[in-house]
Amino acid sequence: MGFAEQRFNVNLSILFTELPLLERPAAAAAAGFTAVELWWPWIDSPTPERPELDALRKAVEDAGVRLTGLNFYAGRLPGPDRGALSLPGEESERFRANVEVAAEFAGSLGCGALNALYGNRVDGVDPAEQDALALENLVLAARAADRIGAILLIEALNEPESPRYPLVSAPAAVGVVDKVNAATGLGNAKFLMDLYHLSMNGEDLPAVIERYAARTGHVQIADNPGRGAPGTGSLPLEDLLDQLQKAGYDGWVGLEYKPGDRPSAEAFDWLPR
Repeated sequence: MGFAEQRFNVNLSILFTELPLLERPAAAAAAGFTAVELWWPWIDSPTPERPELDALRKAVEDAGVRLTGLNFYAGRLPGPDRGALSLPGEESERFRANVEVAAEFAGSLGCGALNALYGNRVDGVDPAEQDALALENLVLAARAADRIGAILLIEALNEPESPRYPLVSAPAAVGVVDKVNAATGLGNAKFLMDLYHLSMNGEDLPAVIERYAARTGHVQIADNPGRGAPGTGSLPLEDLLDQLQKAGYDGWVGLEYKPGDRPSAEAFDWLPR
């Protein structure tokens, strides 16, 4: 078992960011990866012009890598935002405008997972109102994902770095997964298990894996503290991924860590070749 038995893809929104967006897929391929994932790349536009979409699609195809995960529009990320779908007004409308655009782009590349970040709490707005809006928008997203044969991912973030984000535990995120599946009847909403975020929340990671591995649609990793590569912190990531495999998880493991003060291409020396 161990790292050699895993299928790793690289997140091009946190690694290789020293390069222009269109050069990152080829850089990932040159580093030995066959698959990549992305946050929504156009943070200022949920509906970019067709040439921008086509250029990124071509860059992925020309690099010979698969796009295995894509975020819906989530506001300024990286930055202060943590999603748009539960924010009343303009941001929610931007999310809705993005749903079909993101799904069409993902579908054109055979991408099977779309991640919908929930969004921060808003001063002066009843949390119940935000949650009702969130469910409405997540139902739209789940149906769009289903039309391209994809799953919808719901992610727990960590409270120290995202204090206004309401889904800061595995049970909270899985609870939303259940509500979406109950509302759509599709069963395609899944938990995104980010071991870095859950560890920052102080959760019992072996217990989370035991309880939720069967509900998990994607896994992401970074070490803690520091959100660096495996081995830069104290998380037993190799053991945790072994446990996930034994529990039946056979999907991709996204590398969503910071490369540190070195080029991203040098941040994979922990990986078995």
